[in-house]
Amino acid sequence: MSPLVFSSSRLLLISLNNVHKAFGPKKVLQGFTLDVNEGETMVIIGYSGSGKSVAIKHIVGLLEPDEGSVMVDGLEVPSLPRRELYALRARIGYVFQFAALFDSLSIGENVAMGLRKQGQLSAREIDQRVHEVLELVDLPNVQDRFPAELSGGMRKRVGLARAVALRPKYILYDEPTTGLDPVTSAVIDELMVRMRDKLGVTGIVITHDMRSAYRVGTKIAMLYEGKVRQVGTVDEIRNSADPIVRQFVEGRPEVDDESSHGI
Repeated sequence: MSPLVFSSSRLLLISLNNVHKAFGPKKVLQGFTLDVNEGETMVIIGYSGSGKSVAIKHIVGLLEPDEGSVMVDGLEVPSLPRRELYALRARIGYVFQFAALFDSLSIGENVAMGLRKQGQLSAREIDQRVHEVLELVDLPNVQDRFPAELSGGMRKRVGLARAVALRPKYILYDEPTTGLDPVTSAVIDELMVRMRDKLGVTGIVITHDMRSAYRVGTKIAMLYEGKVRQVGTVDEIRNSADPIVRQFVEGRPEVDDESSHGI
């Protein structure tokens, strides 16, 4: 197996290389290639239905590529035996688009669910961990409340607390600011940055919200027609000369450059 390589003295932790994925006749990924280094927050942008969620589902083994490789921590994800795949998933937190909380469970029970399933901590240690992560997302003293009693932004924060409760190495965020007002979106963005800076978490964020992408990303990749159209720093994407990238980040309805189909 190839060793992990270094980029700017940081480990290459996630690598998708020439990934193809189709559902029947619909080709979604057509040579998707992306590397994520230690400590980065990689933001994947692109139009609705372009395959952003499909791409990150390969990282946790929820989907297998039709062609290409998916490597995480030097492991070929599609080839992992079930036990090793579950061990890998335990290192990856997933923040769902609509929080995906269980309405019949209290907030504390929702956050503790993964910890109880692991079976490695005592009841007292679980209660303490739940308290710590709710404090981290600025939601103290909500353990006994229920999801229906919280605002949409608060539920998103609970979803984030549940993801970090397992102390993951990675967090995957699927449209974390969808449906939120600008002020609440900024709060969620600040929390994502906090996860990176305080916990050292490597993140991948799916979004079409460019304000959020610029706030939280250390790098941004645009997915277009099944491939990464361009990847770069925030400034490189903000000032891109590529007409397709510029159309998306500026929110323009039409591309006025006839060379838009070339990279």
